[in-house]
Amino acid sequence: MKILTRVEEFILLAVMHLKDDAYSLPIQKKISEISGENWSLGTIYAPLERLEKKKYLESYLSETTPERGGRQKRIYRVTRDGIKKLKKTQEAHNQMWEDISEPELKVKRT
Repeated sequence: MKILTRVEEFILLAVMHLKDDAYSLPIQKKISEISGENWSLGTIYAPLERLEKKKYLESYLSETTPERGGRQKRIYRVTRDGIKKLKKTQEAHNQMWEDISEPELKVKRT
């Protein structure tokens, strides 16, 4: 079974969180906020395109806005296939974490 990469998973989940406001900048900000890491816009563009090619995302152009100098935003939505793939990925993660105890997660000092 092929599961999503961590980046793909984060992008799909960010899109779901953002709903109608899911375009590149808010997606990047949401992932950076939740992960505690600084994600550049460049980091998310290729996975967005890849997810759309795989039919896990779909996008449309918004109306023009004066704040953006008359430019449109590309808004993303997770498809049914994307939701199915997220669920399969979550199931795989849960199985991998199964039976891992807290002591096993402690860092050993040398």
